[in-house]
Amino acid sequence: MTISEKQAALVDEFAFFDDWMDKYNHIIEMGKSLKPLNDEDKQEDLLVQGCQSKVWLKAEKQGEAVKFWADADAIIAKGIIAMLIDVFDEQPAREIAQAELDFIQEIGLKDHLSPTRANGLMSMIKQMKIYALAFA
Repeated sequence: MTISEKQAALVDEFAFFDDWMDKYNHIIEMGKSLKPLNDEDKQEDLLVQGCQSKVWLKAEKQGEAVKFWADADAIIAKGIIAMLIDVFDEQPAREIAQAELDFIQEIGLKDHLSPTRANGLMSMIKQMKIYALAFA
C-alpha cells in the first residue's frame, strides 16, 4: 500500500467511531499493538525533541524504504506514533519526505489534541521526515 492508501484506510477506520472518546480509545489500542523498543534502544539521541512525553524513534534504511520502530512513556503519544508508523513504515524515503499527511485533519486529530500534544505530533512527523531525507 502507498502512503495515500494507508492514510485513506486510517480515515475509513476512524469513520466507524461517532465520538472522540471512542477515537481516543482506538488510538490507545493502536499504541498497545506497537512492539516496544528494547531498553538499549531507549537512548537520549533517539528521543523526539518537542514532545511533552518521552517518545523514542528509531529508523533504518532497508533498500529504498525506511523501517521505523518507536516507543513512548505515555499511552496517547504511543498511539499517535503507532499511527504515523502505520502510514510511513516500509515506504520509500523520498515519498515519506514529500508526503502530506491529510489524514490528521480528516479524522480531526489535530483539533482534539491539547496544544502540547499537537506540538508533539508535529515533532514526530518532522523527525520521521528528517530520517527519510537523510536516507533519500
